[in-house]
Amino acid sequence: MSAKTIAILGTLDTKGEEFRYLRDQIESAGLKTLLVDVGVLDPPVFEPDISRTQVAQAGGADLDRLLAERDRGRSVQAMASGATIVIRQLYDEGRIQAVISLGGSAGTTIGTAAMRALPVGFPKLMVSTLASGNTRPYVGTKDILMLYSVVDIAGLNIISRQILDNAAAAISGMLRHSGTIRAESDKPLIAATMFGVTTPCVTKARQIVEERGYEVLVFHATGTGGEALEGLIADGFISGVLDITTTELADELVGGVLSAGPHRLEAAGSKGIPQVVCPGAIDMVNFGPMETVPSKFKARRLYEHNATVTLMRTTPEECAQLGQITAEKLNRAKGSVAFVMPLKGVSAIDVAGGPFYWPEADAAYLKTLKNNLDPRIHLIEVDAHINDERFSTELAHVMLGFLAG
Repeated sequence: MSAKTIAILGTLDTKGEEFRYLRDQIESAGLKTLLVDVGVLDPPVFEPDISRTQVAQAGGADLDRLLAERDRGRSVQAMASGATIVIRQLYDEGRIQAVISLGGSAGTTIGTAAMRALPVGFPKLMVSTLASGNTRPYVGTKDILMLYSVVDIAGLNIISRQILDNAAAAISGMLRHSGTIRAESDKPLIAATMFGVTTPCVTKARQIVEERGYEVLVFHATGTGGEALEGLIADGFISGVLDITTTELADELVGGVLSAGPHRLEAAGSKGIPQVVCPGAIDMVNFGPMETVPSKFKARRLYEHNATVTLMRTTPEECAQLGQITAEKLNRAKGSVAFVMPLKGVSAIDVAGGPFYWPEADAAYLKTLKNNLDPRIHLIEVDAHINDERFSTELAHVMLGFLAG
């Protein structure tokens, strides 16, 4: 069997020696490398396998013009676009089985852009000076391993050599034991969304569905969780969705910190796969510690979930808007859809005596949803709390009915 190949993506003009060292370490482990140059300042320190000219062309840019302009922002954008296309093509052709890069802000932007175009399960490693901080802009919803370089990637020294040794060992180990997710799973994949305040509901529904031979992937509705869900649905991995916790819509509407963006609750409808939806945790908008709550919300009904999470109760007016948004998104669905409403509360703290108990707000949601929902969509009202076993069982059985055709 021929040795597997690791793509090394980097700026060979400014960090050529570091990439040469990394390449040698990987090849000493018996693996092949394929070097892709994305530098745009000076000529590369050594010749790559895929030149910066090829990368720029793939991104629709002219390298000579980039060199003449010396516009760092435009160059990074162009090379990131080109690298994304080149790396994805190498993957599609089966020429690479892993990818690694290293860099500062520019190198990290280019490297991770290309990595995000690859499927979950494909080994991806970014050695970066920015790995100690907010990595969401780089990682997004993909399984990119980020290794903090400790020192700047500017020459080889006692620290950088050790970091690069570890990086080479890590990507080599990932490659030897990797297994990219296959669209054709041994068991059909069902996605579910969960928050701490909807955990009992999701846990019971998951158990029922899995007993019938399905595999359930649970996504934490924290913004990135919802984005990851939508991405896997769009990529064709998911056969059905138990979208029990649609709370991210509230953060997107009101301005909380856990929004999944404007396209949440759209991929399943676009793909035409069955979905069972309910308003789990739409009673809350998420913020950080109490002192971080915007001043305009200080007089609102707030609940300190823990030292780092503050929840704000959605008002009847906001709930009505969420009902309309949900209806409009579901109306565009191409597949089977059911909306199931728990009439006695939508979260663990939206219960009689609980801090977010506000029946009028939940009623405003349901009323607006009803007024806007397409008649072809199944609307089921259950006289139970979202975390009651009766409600969980209803959700599971509706999904199983859809899956059975």
